[in-house]
Amino acid sequence: MRLGLNIGFVLGGDDHLDHLRLVKEAEQLGFSVTWAAEAYGSDAVTLLTWIAAQTSTIDVGAGVLQIPARTPAMTAMTAATLDRLSGGRFRLGLGVSGPQVSEGWHGVRFGKPLERTREYVEIVNAALRRETIAYDGKHFTLPLPDGPGKALKLSTRPLRDHVPVYLAAVGPKNLELAGEIADGWLGILNDPAYLGEQLNHIRTGREQREPGLGLDGFDVVATVPVMTGDDLQAAADPIRGYTALYVGGMGSREKNFYNQLAVRMGYADAAKEVQDLYLAKKHREAMAAVPFGFIDAISLLGDKARMADKLTAYAEAGATTLTLTPFASTVDERIAALRTVSEALELAGIGD
Repeated sequence: MRLGLNIGFVLGGDDHLDHLRLVKEAEQLGFSVTWAAEAYGSDAVTLLTWIAAQTSTIDVGAGVLQIPARTPAMTAMTAATLDRLSGGRFRLGLGVSGPQVSEGWHGVRFGKPLERTREYVEIVNAALRRETIAYDGKHFTLPLPDGPGKALKLSTRPLRDHVPVYLAAVGPKNLELAGEIADGWLGILNDPAYLGEQLNHIRTGREQREPGLGLDGFDVVATVPVMTGDDLQAAADPIRGYTALYVGGMGSREKNFYNQLAVRMGYADAAKEVQDLYLAKKHREAMAAVPFGFIDAISLLGDKARMADKLTAYAEAGATTLTLTPFASTVDERIAALRTVSEALELAGIGD
């Protein structure tokens, strides 16, 4: 199993410099990849380009580029450029986002997300192979049939003819799609005890792609919060806001994929309570209502020995990359946490 680092967003101040310190430490520790995200603030591409220019061995991954934010051709152009400038270190994570961001921020209808994702990935991959793009889908048509446009080929020659594609997926059907059309899966709120159930859906997609294909060569990326400390309850507290946001506030009451995931993981009553409180703008109460057991299940908490046991559980469940989100309040403490997990991986004897 390999380690990755999630640096999230640029929020303001000098946090981008903190991100760079973390990434350089991760690179020195032998981490395989760092991921940057986007929602409706900083974009991932700019941050990853800046990071790639100041590193040499660690991969830079989009976790994720929003499908409604860019045409597939634009994403192919971006992937080709960033992959070449980074020396072949770019990983293309994609996701449809959610209805609130897709329709409220980008003005793109959210309907049929699986169909749109499939067509999008097909066009991106074909463009990166430098095929002349003529595509007649339900959601994308290139070139438009009633105008002066003509089928074009990517003029930049990519460093690689296939940039690894990852899908951010939560629901069972989206997990199947990831297994069928992607090279890896970006998971979130990952409990090793539930990971096998999720991977069964991915295996179904792999079987649809090619009978007997299995998970060999497929990167299972579990993203986990990290907090060190002897007091486990205290270590869990900084993660409460993160979990309450996803379970309670990431989407509407009718469509919150993370809330539905918590229900499938066995936390139905708590998921409802957290969502009710969060949507009523009682955020502190929502944070307090997140069960410690849920936070502990999806996180690395405690000392090096406890983390080594948890890392082993993730590896045995099928994770191939564990992406860390350190939650300590200072960058020095976050760097120390990365070092602790790296030592825990060595202690567990499961590093790649």
